[in-house]
Amino acid sequence: MNVIIGNKYAEALQGLNVDIIKSLNGEFTVDEIIATFRNFFYQRIIIDITAIKDYKKITTLQKLSISLDMDKTILLLDESPESSSPAYLSDLVSMGIYNFTKNVDGIMYLYEHPNSYRDVAQYHQFESAEAGRNIASNGIETIQGSAVTPLTAHSGINKQRIIGIKNVTKQSGATTFTYMVKNQLKKYYKVVAIEVDKGDFTFFRDTELISTSSDELERTIARNNKADVILVDMNSSKTAKELCTEIIYLLEPSIIKLNKMMAINGSILKSLKNEKVILNQSLLTRKDVLDFEYESGLKVFYNMPPLDEREKSIFILNKFLSNLGFNVIEEQEDDKKHKLFGWL
Repeated sequence: MNVIIGNKYAEALQGLNVDIIKSLNGEFTVDEIIATFRNFFYQRIIIDITAIKDYKKITTLQKLSISLDMDKTILLLDESPESSSPAYLSDLVSMGIYNFTKNVDGIMYLYEHPNSYRDVAQYHQFESAEAGRNIASNGIETIQGSAVTPLTAHSGINKQRIIGIKNVTKQSGATTFTYMVKNQLKKYYKVVAIEVDKGDFTFFRDTELISTSSDELERTIARNNKADVILVDMNSSKTAKELCTEIIYLLEPSIIKLNKMMAINGSILKSLKNEKVILNQSLLTRKDVLDFEYESGLKVFYNMPPLDEREKSIFILNKFLSNLGFNVIEEQEDDKKHKLFGWL
């Protein structure tokens, strides 16, 4: 179900072919919008930018981006010089607001095909933006150009990131996932992978992998202080949870595994509400993921299909790594097959 906030374009928004759970018309302060929808669960919130008071001030949109989930937000821009300027659009992208358009057809396209940074990166290239501007056949304004380095919090890592990886559903593949991410990420960064309190890494026969205990984990991390990234297969280690700077939670969305998980701990999904949740080994489509988010109350960080750990280069992981803030080549030709199934 979706939320629509309209003003100047309210009539056009009401004609959208989407299920609406709540609709507001008029002009509202950004604080009023945040207070109303911060804890309100929806699939998408579609906002007519003229419904936001002082929307021409980029600081107003910045406040909105901090408080609401921009992955679920679609902005319908107006034709005002301020909100159409290259500087304004660049600021939107810098704040993580990727889904914006100037027409209703664009809203429906973004509803079905949300933008990633890759789709809007060229808005940071002011010199070439006008030359590359193009109107696609679906009526959506796009910009063609060369890829640029993502302006994310972790672009060009300045300090070590210690990323924990933990199974939520039983045997969701954290060890293999850690191994594959290490192999792909080392093409761009200096990476160390560590597993805690188990010896499963030995079966990969990879001398770069490290197995250690909770008691030794801090010293192991310290010995690898020159690495850009340390990946930690956490297992059940409380020490690992304390030492990691961020944690990725793997959840395999099969019916039997989800039901077993809920039978053991009925409140576990609530504890993951603000965490990075990955649907691993998932065959869910985009629509399935939206339904899952609605039913579970979770925001899915990434929907990861089954992968082959024997592959030397698993480029589909680069999209995931890009979402984490790493500067990687985001797509290769052999990834396109995954899009046919709606995974990307």
